[in-house]
Order: sequence, then C-alpha cells, then structure tokens
Amino acid sequence: MERESILERLRREALETDLLDRARDYALAYAAGVRGRRVVPDADALSGLGSLPAVLPEEPMDGKRVLDLLHRFGSPATVAQTGGRYFGFVNGGSLPTAVAARWLADVWDQNAALYVMSPIASALEASCEEWLVDLLGLPAGSAAGFVGGTSLATLCGLAAGRDELLRRAGWDCGARGLLGAPEIRVVLGEQAHASVYKSLGLLGLGRDRVEKAPVDDQGRILAKRMPKIDDRTLLILQAGNVSTGSFDPFSAIIPAARAAGAWIHVDGAFGLWAAASGRHSHLMEGAALADSWSADAHKTLNAPYDNGIVFCRSREALATAMRSSGAYFVLSESRDEMTYTPDMSRRARAVDLWATLLSLGRSGAAALVEELCANAALFARLLAAEGFTIANEVVFNQVLVTCGSAEQTIGTLTRLQTSGECWCGSTTWNGAPAIRISVCSYVTTPQDVERSVRAFVSAREGAGR
Repeated sequence: MERESILERLRREALETDLLDRARDYALAYAAGVRGRRVVPDADALSGLGSLPAVLPEEPMDGKRVLDLLHRFGSPATVAQTGGRYFGFVNGGSLPTAVAARWLADVWDQNAALYVMSPIASALEASCEEWLVDLLGLPAGSAAGFVGGTSLATLCGLAAGRDELLRRAGWDCGARGLLGAPEIRVVLGEQAHASVYKSLGLLGLGRDRVEKAPVDDQGRILAKRMPKIDDRTLLILQAGNVSTGSFDPFSAIIPAARAAGAWIHVDGAFGLWAAASGRHSHLMEGAALADSWSADAHKTLNAPYDNGIVFCRSREALATAMRSSGAYFVLSESRDEMTYTPDMSRRARAVDLWATLLSLGRSGAAALVEELCANAALFARLLAAEGFTIANEVVFNQVLVTCGSAEQTIGTLTRLQTSGECWCGSTTWNGAPAIRISVCSYVTTPQDVERSVRAFVSAREGAGR
C-alpha cells in the first residue's frame, strides 16, 4: 500500500474530531483543577519543561503526541491566573462564554482585515464598537479599533492625535513624515504608564522631551499646576494609576485643554471600565470630553487575551492615521476592519469580545466592575486589621501594601510569590518597595481574599517582624 504523504495525513486529520476532542478533554481537566492548584508552578513543574523537544524533528510528530506534551509538561508550568488568587500585573480572567467562543473562532481561523475576508468578523466588530461606545459613555459615533492591547491602542490614539495636530498646522505627517514638521508638545503626568513612553518613542515624539505635570500622593495630576496647554499639545491623562488605581481629575483639566485646541488622550487600560458602573462612574467624570481613549477588555472586562481597544472621537482622524493602500485591496461599503488598526492580517478577536459583552450585558458589566472593587476594598481592610500598611486610597481595584520596613516588605513579597497560595507584584512607591495587589478576575471570591490575607500573614512571619 502506498504510504500516506504528510499533507494527506494533515488533510485527513482536518476531517476528524480526535484532536479537538483531546484538546477539549485536556482543557476541561485544566479548568476543573485550576482553583485548587498552586498559583505559580513549583520546581518540578518548571523542570518538566526540559522534557519538551529541544530540536525541531525532521519527521512530523503525531498530533496527539503534540497535545500530550503540551498538557503533560505545559499545563503544570502555567501561572494559574484563572484560578482566583492571582493578583499580578492587572491580568484579568476569562469568562466561560468568551472562552468557548474563542475556541469556535480558532476553528474558523478568520483573517479580520477586510469585510470580504470575513463578513462575520466585520459584523461583530461593528456591534462591539457600538455597544462599547454606549456602555462607556463615549461620544456617539466614536470609532473603535480592535488591537492586541492597550500598548498598541495607545500608540494608535497618539498617532491619530499627532497627525491631526499637524494637519491643523498644515502638515501631512503620513505623506511627509516628521522631518521639518512643526513641533508637537507632549504633556503628561509624572506617573504616566511605561507603555505611553514606548508609544511616544515609536511615534518619533521622544520619551525625554515630554513635559511632566506634577501629581499628588496618589499619582493624580494636580490640575492647578499643569503646564500651559496650546493647539500644538498632545495631552495624555490617566484613568487608573497602575500602582494606586487613581484617576486624573478629567473635568478639571479637559475643558480648558479642549478650548486651547489640544488633542487629549486618556490611557484607561483597566480604569476606563469604571464608566460601566454607576457606583464608580464618577471616577470618569469629564473623560468623555477627550479625543481618544485606550482600554484592555482582557483586564477588567475579563475577555480572553488578547483584546485591546482604541477609541477615537474622530473616525476620520483614526482612519487617516492608520491609512494604507494596495491595488489588491477589496474594500467594501461595510466595515473593513484594518481601517482602524496598524495591522492588516490578524485574528478575529471581536468574536470573543462580542461573546464577553453578550454574556455580561449592561448589568453584568457593572456587577463585575463593582465586585472587583469590593474585593480590593476587602483586601485592604483585612490586611490593615493584620497590621499591614495600606499605602493608597483604594478607589478602584488596586491595593498598595507595605510592612514595617523595606526589608520586611521585600522579604514578605518574596515568600508570598514562592508560596503558591497567591501571587502579587512589586513596585516602588514614594521611594520605598511596596506590594501591589491587582484584583482583576471574576473568579476571585471573598474567600480567596481571606485565604490570600492568611498567606500574607504567614509570609510576613517568615520574613521576620
């Protein structure tokens, strides 16, 4: 019998369900056990990674064997951020309906660049844009671009602002570049996020030539001490300081900046979602007067990775900044997705975002935000009762914690991170080390918080009083 060729085998496998069935079984086993496992892998799990192939084999490996390797050695070496006791890096969970939709979308394998490539991706993006603009109280008709994360969303918003400010000054940045262009000023708070500086460097606006507005002890810009704003200014504000969770005073800053002709961008990776909650929407008061906004649905909204969004008041400004052309493009009267993003070929991330939004609805989105914030407040109360110092005003989902000394804070965090009970990040606040708690997963319960507080106490005891 003639031997089956490699490609023939792959084509046969595409018609069978064995691999997908196995992947489903492994995924369900992981999901069923994730809440009871260590939050970070132990030494044995990490050493197991050495059993994965180190050299690309000459011959194809059977698909079942590939999945077996991933589950046997890969699953134990993951960080259990979907288990309820992971509080690092503002990483959210993944809602069940969204995960299921993501699986289906992966089988569809749609290229969300043009309507003609994927009418369903185009339709779902259009729905997500309309729903999110309304949910977050942004100006009607604002455009949304769906990208990998806030880092790229911020880049898009600032690119639109840069190009629009230059256009008003009579300069076409897309055509002529920045060499010889009128100068653009950049004003931001002293504690602007690292991704903002990264975007400024990539856009040719410079990381070191920014004008920094002084901030208060929570990282909020002091409105009365703002640099003078004019019509050549790109002003960057913050909805959710990455350490304290604080929000800039938008209503005290934006109206005057708009009157001066500035472009205002709001970096709201996790904080923009406060607008979805009646209880916390006051934190976003005045933010809808800005020109562009960036957010991550894979943070507070708990969509699967990766789901970043740029919003822009002027659809034309965003589309112009992202403009591309090619004789082979087949444009349509419907939404051509790449019109609003830097990338062309990309996955149809709107599928799982759409599923996230439908599975929550307005009330669910509000409840999710409010529960995350409630758990953060509970964390702060319980830790304070145990003698820890809470170094911030807990206004959203971030908690800053210190111990009696810098050495004890570092020692406590080190033991906490290796305990497997929970995982928190570190930062430097007011010149001293601090432990940063980010409550971002819908899975987290008050019981998870209480268990984590006990882990804090145990870690501190090991670090010495």
